[in-house]
Amino acid sequence: MPRILLLLPTTTYRTEAFLASAGQLDVEVTVGSEHPNALARLNPTALLTLNFSDPEQAARQVVEFAAEHPIDAVVAVDDQVTLAAAAICQALSLRQNSVESVLAAGNKHRMRQLFERAGVPSPRFKLYRLDSDMEVLAGQMHYPSVVKPLGLSGSQGVIRVDDEPQFVRAVDRLTKILQAESEKLKGDQAEKEPSLTSHFLVEDFISGPEVALEGILSRGQLHVLALLDKPDPLDGPFFEETIYVTPSRLPTDVQEQITRSTGEAARALGLSEGPIHAELRLGTDGPSVIEVNARSIGGQCSHVLKFGTGISLEELIIQHALDDDFELPNRESQPAGVMMIPIPRAGKLKQVHGLRDAEAVTGIERVTISAHLGQKLVPLPEGSVYLGFLFARASSVDAVETALREAHARLQFEIEPFNSDAESTKKPLEPINTDVAFRN
Repeated sequence: MPRILLLLPTTTYRTEAFLASAGQLDVEVTVGSEHPNALARLNPTALLTLNFSDPEQAARQVVEFAAEHPIDAVVAVDDQVTLAAAAICQALSLRQNSVESVLAAGNKHRMRQLFERAGVPSPRFKLYRLDSDMEVLAGQMHYPSVVKPLGLSGSQGVIRVDDEPQFVRAVDRLTKILQAESEKLKGDQAEKEPSLTSHFLVEDFISGPEVALEGILSRGQLHVLALLDKPDPLDGPFFEETIYVTPSRLPTDVQEQITRSTGEAARALGLSEGPIHAELRLGTDGPSVIEVNARSIGGQCSHVLKFGTGISLEELIIQHALDDDFELPNRESQPAGVMMIPIPRAGKLKQVHGLRDAEAVTGIERVTISAHLGQKLVPLPEGSVYLGFLFARASSVDAVETALREAHARLQFEIEPFNSDAESTKKPLEPINTDVAFRN
């Protein structure tokens, strides 16, 4: 029986989905995570504690484990572990993206350089040091622009600026975000890429709708799994994503341009195997690639994607990792969508109202509140998580979007302001005790 190594950071939303999908297949599963589990001694082949911040060390650990328990495939479920996955696959001589390509996908400046070199349409950009004279730089900028970190994900630290004062304030804000995040970037990656916390990008703001493309690479060939529209305008100053709907309502020729640009972008980065998640803007000159990630769609959003006779995205990813000749099925034809519930303001989550009313909306398939009562809520650009997720399926994409908006309107979140800095750092309290909120 083949064995698959799932790299699951403790912060991921996706543990349950990947484990459930692996359980549907005839495979042995070993979970690699960065923190030890008290139950590991009861089943040592099922759990591995790996140092994700040092991919080479993680690879050595897995090679030693695989000497007794051979591993046939490795799947990285989130950004934090894609580099470790590449190093492990290289050490085990498994199909892989190169370490260099994964590093490029995780560094927005390197990504922009490679796109520019390959002629991939993407925003104009320039790299700056965080210790530069921002008053001077502000007078040299072209507005509107976007200030963003080289690393991080989920639009964390990404800020649109329209004039010089906004630029200065945005960089100051980004500096504080990166100072708070610097401890998380320690280890091997920080040594290889110190610019992640010492530099920042300024890019041209591209006006127009945004889309996401979910795909899988096989020997460098892109297979599109889904193209998702983002109907809410993402014009800033922060770029909090909310609604994804599929299939896309864009004209066929535009969809073809998006696919072509995404394939060119993946090749420019050197990515060749496994899932990718791409974000593109549709400007006046056509699609512009914002980024390509060497992993599948984040959060719990994958729940909206079903393939063939009901295969989940996670199951499809695992099967492809085990067999690159696996015939990828088409996405099911029924329109579907997800809404990532935004955090309206900072504070502690006190209570959630309207869960059953939201679930009762026609077309709503599932309501999940992933935040916990008492949890510290931090909106963008400092924050990087959502309150929860709404999922819908209906007879048309318009009906899916309407259902998501109506369900969201029925939810009310009581958020208590922080009384002090000390209180704002308290750990989350008990989870919401509502079947609807955590129904799977």
